[in-house]
Amino acid sequence: MTPLTSPPADLVPAERSGTPAVAGQDSAVPAPAVPVLAAPMLTTPTLAAPTPTLATPTLATPMLIAGGTVIAPDAVFSPGWVDIRAGRIVGCGAGEPPRKPDFSFPESTLAAGYVDIHTHGGGGSSFNDADSAVAAAQIAATHRAHGTTTLMASLVTAPLDEFERTVAALAGLVEQGLLAGIHLEGPWLSPAHRGAHDEALLRTPDPESIDRIMRAGRGTVRMVTIAPELEGGLAAVRQIVGFGAVAAIGHTDANYDMTRQAIAAGATAGTHVFNAMRQIHHREPGPALALLEDPAVFAELIADGVHLHPAIVRFIIESPSRPVFVTDAMAAAGADEGEYKLGALDVSVSDGQARLADGTIAGSVLTLSEAVRFAVHTAGVPVEVAVRAATQNPADMIGLADRGRLAPGNRADLIVLDAGLQVTATLQSGAWVTPA
Repeated sequence: MTPLTSPPADLVPAERSGTPAVAGQDSAVPAPAVPVLAAPMLTTPTLAAPTPTLATPTLATPMLIAGGTVIAPDAVFSPGWVDIRAGRIVGCGAGEPPRKPDFSFPESTLAAGYVDIHTHGGGGSSFNDADSAVAAAQIAATHRAHGTTTLMASLVTAPLDEFERTVAALAGLVEQGLLAGIHLEGPWLSPAHRGAHDEALLRTPDPESIDRIMRAGRGTVRMVTIAPELEGGLAAVRQIVGFGAVAAIGHTDANYDMTRQAIAAGATAGTHVFNAMRQIHHREPGPALALLEDPAVFAELIADGVHLHPAIVRFIIESPSRPVFVTDAMAAAGADEGEYKLGALDVSVSDGQARLADGTIAGSVLTLSEAVRFAVHTAGVPVEVAVRAATQNPADMIGLADRGRLAPGNRADLIVLDAGLQVTATLQSGAWVTPA
């Protein structure tokens, strides 16, 4: 995290700003009850000395930020403001701010920092890399530059011993606050829908292997993707939920009825719905329909124009389920195209697509900032709905009670979006960090 010696160029001092005048509308999104897990705090960045013309905020500096539009949890304020003290939000409201703002963005939108719960890498690094600390720091910095202030580490299938070591190493980074948790995508997946996972390393979900890996995570594993139709799959769903993690249905050949049974057993999410799962047929609706028709289910989707057609993005957003934008990003996100590894598999990245030699899609090179823009500009999703799918819905999905919302008591993670929805500035834990 690079501290700023002065605010980004578009951080306008309040005394030089105009009067906000942007129209908006209310848009409520109900939030079902979810299990609340302990939310780690990030280490507070130390900012450099203030510039002569404008004081640079630190964590302890009270800060009032005004915006032309503010996307709040259950409403859109135009204009609006956010009040921050000691790295936490203490107020958020509509209209003129209660006092002179420290920063004003009359032509921009303020939103909560993006929350990415399914990311394998970025900046040339992968969470499966041998040096987890170095890789995680690079990945976090890459996605933070695009407005992602909360990141969960996703792992692809690996040999069980290696998986155990990596989970244990990443657990320390969660405990330190760099990461929000760990997502196990494998090894309990269907060979028929393995995607970019090494088939030789897939296994049935026996209680011993699940217990071994979950205990290696010391309570930091927040999500496990599983194919419930495998032998022992439903028992595994219950076991995963018993550890306090989200059981997500994915990489699966389950039919509609089996998917419903898995939801009844405690599964509350679908991993990148439609991708790497049995498809919909008019006489066999498959897992996607079972997931999308349930308002208690969170539905991951990869809005990059490669994994899903824009009409399907819109279809998922408008379904009864709760949409969650994820990147499923691999190492090439935020890096040059070329040849990479995803776990043990070779991946070629060109024209914005990551694929195995046989053409199988192997993750993405997406950021959540790009996903939001694609959803709004190409799929026609309302801005506030797209933003909430990248903020409060993923936070709710994994039980992060203090992220994803501009609401009192929450950690002061905030992004500034211009008219094109580009992230122009990012606030993390109450301090400005450099934008892309």
